[in-house]
Amino acid sequence: MIISRLHIPLAAATLAGLSACTPQTGSGVTRDGGGFDPHYTSVDTRLLEGDLVNFHVAMTGARNEKDVHDYAECAAAQYALIRGFGFARHVRTTTNNQGDLWTGDAVYTISAALPRGLKTIDAEVIVANCEDNGIPTV
Repeated sequence: MIISRLHIPLAAATLAGLSACTPQTGSGVTRDGGGFDPHYTSVDTRLLEGDLVNFHVAMTGARNEKDVHDYAECAAAQYALIRGFGFARHVRTTTNNQGDLWTGDAVYTISAALPRGLKTIDAEVIVANCEDNGIPTV
């Protein structure tokens, strides 16, 4: 490999730039490093028909609708386990935001066997993940 006179100054400039980098400390930062401080306020569960279950969740401190969806998924997974089922399939979730209050209206089917579809969840895995991330279940 031939090193030209151009490569040496570029390498020196790159190293000089990197040497100015310092690690950042996490003072005052919560879970994800972005100030995420959720408060999970309520879960209301309603059996609609057969294996269809509706979950109304409410929380403050959500970053976006994904946090509300995750909260509803945790509730659905725990509900499936409580009822003796191992799986759930996400049907739909709608979210609403008014000020700092986020609400979600989610529908899941629960089943003993892995249901058909793309949005299926293994209830035990999801509940464990929720516990690891500090998201309450039902």
